[in-house]
Amino acid sequence: MLAALRTNWFILRTGIEERLVYRGDFAFATLVRFLPIVTQIFLWGAIYGSASRKTLNGYTYAEMVSYYLLAMVARAFSSMPGLASGIARDVRDGTVKKYLTQPVDMLGFLFWHRIAHKLVYYAVAIGPFAFVFWLLRDYLPGWPDATTLAAFVISLVFAFLIGFLMESLIGLVAFWFLEVSSLLFIYMMINFFLSGHMIPLDWLPEPLSLWCRYLPFSYLAYFPSAVLLGKFAGADLARELAIEALWVVVLLIANQIAFARGVRRYGAFGG
Repeated sequence: MLAALRTNWFILRTGIEERLVYRGDFAFATLVRFLPIVTQIFLWGAIYGSASRKTLNGYTYAEMVSYYLLAMVARAFSSMPGLASGIARDVRDGTVKKYLTQPVDMLGFLFWHRIAHKLVYYAVAIGPFAFVFWLLRDYLPGWPDATTLAAFVISLVFAFLIGFLMESLIGLVAFWFLEVSSLLFIYMMINFFLSGHMIPLDWLPEPLSLWCRYLPFSYLAYFPSAVLLGKFAGADLARELAIEALWVVVLLIANQIAFARGVRRYGAFGG
């Protein structure tokens, strides 16, 4: 147990040191990531300006702008750029052998390495985040109560776990299909829509909206944003968090099964 903790700490520390090299890139990329929100402000301003009501599908104009800001924060937690393609590349070129011959779990190594990435990213990007939120402060709701804030933080942690496990599962498909770029492209397309990054899932017609909200995609962007906007409370909030936790368990088991069976059929040759 102590040896495992020491190994994980070493992986995390090494990952942080590596990622600190790119701190300038993180800060610049954060500001650039928020540029599309300018388009969203003008777009939804025109939509609400031409509407006869101030509220559309349960969202005011200010709430819609707030939703997109919060969705970008959630996506920064749940997005895992390069994870699936990196796993597929390791399987394809035989680099995955190092995880099979050394006492290091591949998924565990990638998990702690990704945590290091997120820690450095947010440590560097908190300045640009604060600046953008300050500029758009008039659109944001008031400070949430302690329960809502705690639920929001928990939902972000689960969003990170679900995002990691979904991407790693796609990468593990490389044990059966060496090229997963097409599958990854399809996943990103579906993810962009079903996560609520494109539009809030409330805007979809029933029962499609209800079905989409119970898929793991919705917990990557829609659910954390909706929590802080007060769309879920009480028993509904507890139920959604329980479902989110269940998806983490299901995806974790799926990853373990895929890795175990993939390794069983894997063959690598050479040095």
